[in-house]
Amino acid sequence: MDIDVVELTSELIAIPSETPTSNRAISDFLRGVLEEGGFAVEELAYIDQFDVEKVSLVAKKGAGTGGLGLFSHSDTVPGDAGWEPFTPVLEDGRLVGRGSADMKGPLAASIAAACRFNAADLERPLVIGVTADEERAHVGAHDIVKRSQTLTSNWPQYCIVCEPSQLQPVYAHKGGAGITVTAHGVAAHTSTDKGVSANFKIAPFLAEMAELAQTFRTEERFQNPLFDPPTNGFNLVISDGDTATNVTAARTVVRLGIRAMPDACFDEAVQMVLERAEAHGLDVVHRKGSPFFADAHGPLAQAACRATGAPRAVTVPYGTEASCYQTYMDALVLGPGNIDQAHTVGEWIAVEQLHGAVEVYTRLIEDLCG
Repeated sequence: MDIDVVELTSELIAIPSETPTSNRAISDFLRGVLEEGGFAVEELAYIDQFDVEKVSLVAKKGAGTGGLGLFSHSDTVPGDAGWEPFTPVLEDGRLVGRGSADMKGPLAASIAAACRFNAADLERPLVIGVTADEERAHVGAHDIVKRSQTLTSNWPQYCIVCEPSQLQPVYAHKGGAGITVTAHGVAAHTSTDKGVSANFKIAPFLAEMAELAQTFRTEERFQNPLFDPPTNGFNLVISDGDTATNVTAARTVVRLGIRAMPDACFDEAVQMVLERAEAHGLDVVHRKGSPFFADAHGPLAQAACRATGAPRAVTVPYGTEASCYQTYMDALVLGPGNIDQAHTVGEWIAVEQLHGAVEVYTRLIEDLCG
């Protein structure tokens, strides 16, 4: 089955699938494409925390054990104002549209390559995974590794996460922690002097975070030179609900992020933030996501280098669902497009990269499933 990767990417862009909304429409479309391409498709639906239906797909072709899985996600960040995000446009060798790079283009390339093969061509099985809610803490990926009968009954030996990497094999990336710290005050008009400002209550904590930021940036034990940049990206954002200047803030929320790397005192860094918040009597909740770290010289990395012509696998500072899959399969990140385009107004992917990805994935399937 011959699929035009640019046409398929354009069709996917034209189906809005922003993370806060249901991805049912695009999942139904993808199921049809995969079934036409000879895949048996398993659907895994769930209702998210906001009572919205989400759908992930796990499709399989071929028999036997081992083989290769190509994993992507169907959701995107919101379209944003200032352009027509769901109207795909071809211009100057670029395909423009929300999700073109992250990651409907890579998803389309994986399907286009996979549909070139009949089940009879494969000595080992080929799996296509398409998850929901990647942009919301990888919820769909965490769900399919637990509930997918296709996967849990016979895990592929190898896993490629098709996130944009400019077709460079990626053997490691950062994880992260999200920490939310909340101060509670009493709202009142400042003329009464009866209010308690949550902003003033949280200010000493913020001063300590500014000092901690310098510690993380300068002390080598919180860094890993295998990554560029080697630092943990410590950051915070603040909201008091746009309280007026003549009213004391009733509630101030600070959200902090720390990127995780192996051998960089990540757990200690998170604990330092938590202890300071608790010492000031502030409410604090947190979640952590593990970094991804694979064998840079293992058989999958070698196969990816053969398929791409790259001299070696590399590291990247952003995160992917590979951290969800690494427990179950030998994993690697490899996809077309530039991560710098992800989540931007005017997001685009080079058409040359799309066509190149189809050939790279084809060579990988021949190598690992043929």
